[in-house]
Amino acid sequence: MKTVVTSVPDRIMKRVRASGRGGVFTPSDFLTIASRSSVDQALSRLVKGGQLRRLARGLYDFPKLHPKLGALSPAPDDVAQALARETGSHVQIAGARAANALGLSTQVPAQSTYLTDGPSRRVVLGKRVIDLRHASPKHLIAPGSPVGTVVQALRHVGSMHAADVAQVAVLRLSSRDKKTLAANAAQAPAWMRPTLVSIANTEATTLNG
Repeated sequence: MKTVVTSVPDRIMKRVRASGRGGVFTPSDFLTIASRSSVDQALSRLVKGGQLRRLARGLYDFPKLHPKLGALSPAPDDVAQALARETGSHVQIAGARAANALGLSTQVPAQSTYLTDGPSRRVVLGKRVIDLRHASPKHLIAPGSPVGTVVQALRHVGSMHAADVAQVAVLRLSSRDKKTLAANAAQAPAWMRPTLVSIANTEATTLNG
């Protein structure tokens, strides 16, 4: 039986399609398929052929399509995760995005800020900015988790609105999340610790009656 050898672009597209439209990738996602130079050439060919879109240097997506608007912009979280995979680092939404994720704000900021233990990088996609900022370990408590989002939302709103974060977090965090929060609360700034401990020790049923 004759073995069919598929090309590098075909193998890349097979993997991309398996992830579905909306996926964001870097060349490092395909290094199990071929060498870096071969992957770069294949991605360039796929972009020229209209199968993939180049978002920025070394960053590509398989865009979702809208019947009237055409190719849609990728989700900021997907862009950040792709960049994190490339460097083997963690990312955590921060600032206004963290507050928005908890429902504390209905405003969707034009700039999506992430803290990372990897290199800093900024990607501009039209009117949207995805900003990865290198941060020290003390600023990255449980990165990429609901607990990390609560900590960053609290950092964003400040002590004056800590009670608002606590009220939402008690309902949003699972029992496992609360154990993680309790274990990591000591790493947070002193002003945050009482709120974090309170969240960790409060069951949702207490607030729900």
